[in-house]
Amino acid sequence: MARTITYMQALNEAMAEEMRRDPTVFVMGEDVRIGAFGQTAGLVHEFGEQRVLNTPICENAITGVAMGAAMFGLRPILELMFCDFAMLAMDELCNQLGQWRYVSGGQYYVPVTIRTAVGGGFRMGYGHSQCLQSQLIQAPGLILVEPSTPYDAKGLLKSAIRSNDPVIIFEHKKLILGGVSGEVPEEEYTIPFGEAKVVKPGKDATVVALGFMVYEALGAAQELAAEGIDIEIVDPRTIVPLDKKTIFASVEKTGRLITVEEGRIRGGIGAEIAALAASDYFDLLDAPVQRVAAPMVPIAGSAVLEDMYLPNAKSIVKAVKQAIG
Repeated sequence: MARTITYMQALNEAMAEEMRRDPTVFVMGEDVRIGAFGQTAGLVHEFGEQRVLNTPICENAITGVAMGAAMFGLRPILELMFCDFAMLAMDELCNQLGQWRYVSGGQYYVPVTIRTAVGGGFRMGYGHSQCLQSQLIQAPGLILVEPSTPYDAKGLLKSAIRSNDPVIIFEHKKLILGGVSGEVPEEEYTIPFGEAKVVKPGKDATVVALGFMVYEALGAAQELAAEGIDIEIVDPRTIVPLDKKTIFASVEKTGRLITVEEGRIRGGIGAEIAALAASDYFDLLDAPVQRVAAPMVPIAGSAVLEDMYLPNAKSIVKAVKQAIG
């Protein structure tokens, strides 16, 4: 039976259920006993301080500790409060976590789940608002996940905790704090990695939107529908591995591809999808790929400047019209 819960509640449920199921699962991070945004709130009351660990503010150290714990049989869920702060742990993320299974010849698995908040809209400035997912797509061995709904958040987080490979889950602050809700089954379920979802069918253009941008794409779809333009919206759900089959089956139908992400445009996820389109699926395209993303400037704390920086429904509408011509 399904009930309606928030994105934050879905994340909390996933962690609690997995901690009940598996005594090797524990939560660690900065202020997780209270919960900086609330995802881990209440867990310490059920599972105790030994399984809900507050850590120092030292991202490289705590990521290394999580890796060591995983190598010796535990399954840590590490919260890095902001994705911006994850950059302080780039050695552990890029040179260690994802590669240790390879360099050990399969002797060690590193089942670490890292949860981190991304995204602007809260006037927090450049050090607390960036979407840096594309910084990590070149790190081998990492699974990168960006759920857009409570259903996906719970199912993908449970899959991450059970995975023997390191997984990073990017949680947009507008989804965590904005009260986004949706139907989530009470019954047990997981969602496999690498399976995209068609959020809205359409025939005129394919819009591949990540995370919170799915909602901006839905807003754009309403505006475009009033002008007789019918877009199909695809939510990848996982960035790595990427479900090329679903994305380009949609492009085969529509002939046009628009990528949408909140991260900056240079070297972004959209650039990777556009490169795949050019190299492997060029014959499907009736028009050049359009990319919607943030500009190559710092994200501002000023409300006016931040709103100018963030991609939105208006910028998606413009890109779709350029693709259709």
